Amino acid sequence: MTGAPADEVYRRRTARVLLVDDTDRVLLFRWPKAAGKPEAGYCWITPGGGVEQGESLRAAAARELREETGLIVSPEDLGPQVALASGHADLGWARGLFRDDFFLLRTPARDIDTAGFTPVEREHVSAHRWWPLAELASAQEPVYPLMLTELLTDLLAGRTPSAPVRLPWHH
Repeated sequence: MTGAPADEVYRRRTARVLLVDDTDRVLLFRWPKAAGKPEAGYCWITPGGGVEQGESLRAAAARELREETGLIVSPEDLGPQVALASGHADLGWARGLFRDDFFLLRTPARDIDTAGFTPVEREHVSAHRWWPLAELASAQEPVYPLMLTELLTDLLAGRTPSAPVRLPWHH
């Protein structure tokens, strides 16, 4: 992203992975739209999470993948950074400018091991599943990032962007 603000301006950076299996399904986790308010509904999100102090985006994405799925990859094994989304949010515990960076990783179909979930993830993730693109396009609950189906359609057709695609912010 040209002219991007320095990392210090972001209240939170996350490194996320578009994990796609060999049958072109993407892994997503079901997460509450508002903590402590089940009546607000749920959404589906990609594996990934916060970048720790001094950690590269790739290292954070690989660590999060291991913690959330049991899949062990080196940062260099991750495919290209294919997208980003940023905007302001107030999550209660944090308010300000957020940014999500997305990497693509293909993997053979596999069972997911959530034993590495943090306590917050254990409390909030109510399900995970591999989504075929056709089902993802008609999901009844919101899917984040927005425009994930369109992005994956291009990626799976071999159209990898030369620079990360900017997706709409979802908050």
